[in-house]
Amino acid sequence: MKKRKFKTEVAELLDLIIHSLYSHKEIFLRELISNASDALDKLKYKVLVDPEFKDFAYTPRIDISFEDKVLVISDNGVGMSQEELADDLGTIARSGTKNFLKNLDAEHKKDSALIGQFGVGFYSAFMVASKVEVISRSAGSDEAHMWSSTGKGTFTLQEAERESQGTTIKLYLNSEGEEYANRWTLERLIKRYSDHIAFPIFLTYDQDEYGEKGEVTGTSVKVEQVNSAAALWARSKSELTAEDYNEFYKNTTYDSEDPLLYIHTQAEGVNNYTTLFYIPSKAPYDLYHSDYQPGVKLYVKRVYITDDEKELLPTYLRFVRGVIDSEDLPLNVSREILQQNRVMSNIRSASVKKILSELQKIAEQNPELYSKIVEQFNRPLKEGLYSDYANRDTLLSLVRFKSSEVEGFTSLKEYKERMKEDQKTIYYLAGGTEETIRRSPLLEGYKNRGIEVLFMIDDIDDLVIPSIGTFEELPLKAINKAGAVDELADDKKEEGAEAHQVVEKIKKALAERVKDVVISTRLVDAPAVVVVEEHDMTVQMQQILKAMGQGDLPETTPILEVNLENEIVKKIAASEDESFIEDLSHVLLDQALLNEGVMLKDPGDFVKRLNSLLAR
Repeated sequence: MKKRKFKTEVAELLDLIIHSLYSHKEIFLRELISNASDALDKLKYKVLVDPEFKDFAYTPRIDISFEDKVLVISDNGVGMSQEELADDLGTIARSGTKNFLKNLDAEHKKDSALIGQFGVGFYSAFMVASKVEVISRSAGSDEAHMWSSTGKGTFTLQEAERESQGTTIKLYLNSEGEEYANRWTLERLIKRYSDHIAFPIFLTYDQDEYGEKGEVTGTSVKVEQVNSAAALWARSKSELTAEDYNEFYKNTTYDSEDPLLYIHTQAEGVNNYTTLFYIPSKAPYDLYHSDYQPGVKLYVKRVYITDDEKELLPTYLRFVRGVIDSEDLPLNVSREILQQNRVMSNIRSASVKKILSELQKIAEQNPELYSKIVEQFNRPLKEGLYSDYANRDTLLSLVRFKSSEVEGFTSLKEYKERMKEDQKTIYYLAGGTEETIRRSPLLEGYKNRGIEVLFMIDDIDDLVIPSIGTFEELPLKAINKAGAVDELADDKKEEGAEAHQVVEKIKKALAERVKDVVISTRLVDAPAVVVVEEHDMTVQMQQILKAMGQGDLPETTPILEVNLENEIVKKIAASEDESFIEDLSHVLLDQALLNEGVMLKDPGDFVKRLNSLLAR
C-alpha cells in the first residue's frame, strides 16, 4: 500500500467543491454516472479506431447497488492504470478526458463525442461519503488497483482484484448521504439526471416476496434498467417520427396534449450543440408570474445540468419547452458562468433566431396553426418588441392585432397591403378590452373615411407599441393622441366665433381637470372624447402602472375634444347659465373617460352632477 499526498491544496479545494460549487448534494450521482459514461465512451472509441482493440468484446453498462451504508457505482469502460489513478484522481481539477482528447488526432476528435470531464466532478462524492474507494482495471491489462481517500489531504494506492476492465466506485456514506442507500431515491435521481445517458444503467436491489396472505416470505435480488439509455434529441432527425417527438414532450413536461410545434436543431461548427424546442398547445399557468418556472433544460453532453435557469432563453420566450445540449460547456458550469459564457451566449442567440424563423415559416405556410400560437403567446412575443432590439423586425412580422376592418387577428404587413393609396400612417388604439375599444367614439371619423385602425388589447401595448416608431417606413400613431389626425385634416371644420366661445366656456368650467379643449375633426355622433398629447402617457397606461405599485407617476391631464355638431355641445354653446354649463361640461368629460374604460376619481361628484342635470 502506498500513501500519497494530493498534488494540490486539497483541503481548501474540497471545501470549495463541497460547500460552494454545488448547490444540491444529490448531483454527486450525476457526476459519477457521467464519469462512468465517459469511460464507456472512451472504450467504445478505442474499439472503433485502435487495431489492438479490434476484436475486444464487451457489452457497455453501468451498475449501481447498495448495501448497508455503502453505495457502489460500477462500469465496464476503459478503466484506469495505477499511474492514471494517481494522476487523474490525485490532482483536483485535472481532467483525464481533456488529456485524452489532447492526444487524439484532429480527424478523430470530431467523432469521439466523449461525455464528461473526469476532474472536479468526481470529488462531489465527498459531499455524501466519509470515504471513497476506486477500484479500476485498465482495458487490455491484467492488473487492477485501488485508490482510497477520506478527502482529508492524502490518498492510498494498492493492488486489487477486478474480473474485467472498468471502474468500481464505493462510497461509504456519511450522515449526509445515508438517504441515498435507497432504491426509490436512486431511481428518481437516475431518471431525473441521467435518463438520457447513452448506456444502460442497472439498479440492483433486494425486493420482498409475499405469501398468499400478504406476509413477507423472503427477499430476492432484482436487477432493473432504470434509464432510457437514449437521448432522443441526439438521434438523427431522419429516424424520428412526429409521434416520437410528441411522446418525448409529454413524458418530460407531463403535459397531456401534443405540442403545437417542435423545432429540432443539431449544430456543428464553432459551437457544437443540439436543441429540441416545443411550443405548447396551452400557455403555462405561470406564464405571467414573476417567479415562473423556466421550460428549457440544460444538458452538457447529454448529462442534465439544470432546469431552473431563466437565462437560457430570453424572458419573452418563457413559454418554450425543451432541451439545450452543449458539447462545449463544462459539467460543473455555474449560474454565474452561464450568464457570462460566450458559448452559452452564442447558443442562446442562435436558438432565439431559430425559434423566431420557424414561427415565421409557420405563419406563412400554415396560418391556421399559427393562429393557435397567436391565441396563446401573442402577448409574450410583444414583450420581445420592447426587450429584444436585435430581433425586432422578425418579431414585428410575428405579432398580431385585432382590427376595425377584419375578423380575427391581422399582421402589420397585411394592414399595409389594405391601406388606402393616399394613407401615410398606421393608426392604432390601445387601452381596455376589445369590446371597449370597438365602442370608442375615436373610431367614428376613421370608419367614415374607410381608414383601418388596429386595436391594442394587451395591457403592455401602451408601453411596447410607442417604442416601435415605424413599420417599413410607415409611422405608427395612436388615435388617442392629439396629433393623430393627419388623414382627417382636409375635413377640418372652420372654427368661427361660436366654436371659440364654446371652447372657452368648457375650459372655464373644467379648469385644471383638462390640459385643453379643442374642436374635434374625427367625431361623428359622440359629443366628446379624451386624448393626450403626443408624448404624454395615456390615462389607461397610468392606471395600469399605478395598479402595479408605481404611485409616484406624474399626473396625465387629458385634452377634451368636443363635437360641435352634437346636441349636448350645442346646448352648452347656447346657454349662459354657468351652473348648467359647469355640470354639463364635467359630465361630458366623465362620460368620455368612462367610454375609454377609465375609472373615475370621484364617482360621487359625477352622480351628483348627473342628478342635477336630470332634475332640470
